[in-house]
Amino acid sequence: MKYYIIAGEASGDLHGSNLIREIKKLDPSAQLRGWGGDLMREAGAEIVKDYRELAFMGFTEVVRNLPTILKNIKFCKTDIQVFNPDAVIFIDYPGFNLRIADWARNAGFKTIYYISPQVWAWKESRVKSIRENIDKMLVILPFEKAFFEKWHYETEYVGHPLVEVIERFRQSPESQRPPDIFLTGIQKSVPPVQPLVALLPGSRKQEILKKLPVMLEASRSFPDFQFVVAEAPGQEASFYDEILKPFPLAGRVRNQTYSLLSHARAACVTSGTATLETALFGVPEVICYKGSRISYQIAKRLIKVKYISLVNLIMDKPVVKELIQDEMNVKNIVEELKKLISDQATRIRLQKDYADLRSLLSQGGNASKKAATLIVKFLSDNPAPTVEQPGSPSFNL
Repeated sequence: MKYYIIAGEASGDLHGSNLIREIKKLDPSAQLRGWGGDLMREAGAEIVKDYRELAFMGFTEVVRNLPTILKNIKFCKTDIQVFNPDAVIFIDYPGFNLRIADWARNAGFKTIYYISPQVWAWKESRVKSIRENIDKMLVILPFEKAFFEKWHYETEYVGHPLVEVIERFRQSPESQRPPDIFLTGIQKSVPPVQPLVALLPGSRKQEILKKLPVMLEASRSFPDFQFVVAEAPGQEASFYDEILKPFPLAGRVRNQTYSLLSHARAACVTSGTATLETALFGVPEVICYKGSRISYQIAKRLIKVKYISLVNLIMDKPVVKELIQDEMNVKNIVEELKKLISDQATRIRLQKDYADLRSLLSQGGNASKKAATLIVKFLSDNPAPTVEQPGSPSFNL
């Protein structure tokens, strides 16, 4: 069978790659094409658009890049029709994917969503579009199944794919080796000589520029620890040079975030998937979020959740401290890091909560394997109809 997969972010590239491997085990002759990154390419998909070209953050940034986004939508529709897949599989990235799903379903393609858009946080009205345009929804957060049931929409909970990814890494020899740390201006990596604090400031330039300098400024209060930045794979090393120049003792790693978390005593993490990864590694963390004032004010009025970190959302309580917007300052980061590093009661409490979190996310079993099994079975039971090729009246932007 032929599968067209669209992932628009680094996490989608990761989960898409594991899904592809599991699909190929069940369907050895599978043809896979789509949007993603190096991981999906290595897993066996033909990548026609790299997710790093799609990374627009916040409301104002999206508006500014609207012509590019519309051009990408048009290109994507053309590419799908030419490839003529048995199904289009969407991985998160809702602003783009839901628009393609609307078109794809009307064009006669089977549509499957793996990793639901976070409609429970905002834009609940999107559930109507999902119900109309998605043939099969696979969710990875335990509360999402109940959320969609309120809307009379059946979904499948498959567990969270990060559990298997991180468990696989923790059992590998690589997890035992300390990360290769680089200092600004030094070409050769240096071994860690002090306990490590991991800094995970995000993957997009706008968010890194907002958060990383504040995190680094806090490092001056911890002379006995080495603060190490996990560089985003989509950013050039030179981008970090200017930010790190005033902090010559701060280290950096590239493509070694998991190795860094395996050896970190604590972490400062921006909101998103990284908060969950850090918790699954058992690293005490403080959540640091700061956006542009316009984007933040808009988001505050639209988003309907109590927490911004996945850890707290899944556990439905404040497991990890969230420092948001003006609260994300040097004084507060220093205060929280001191608790995470030195307060034994805080560390014990976090480890118990992290164990409960891991148990919740493992209920579906191996998420990638289960998702692939459900997808292949669904397509076998519901073969795709013949879809008209480009030139059809249905092909419109």
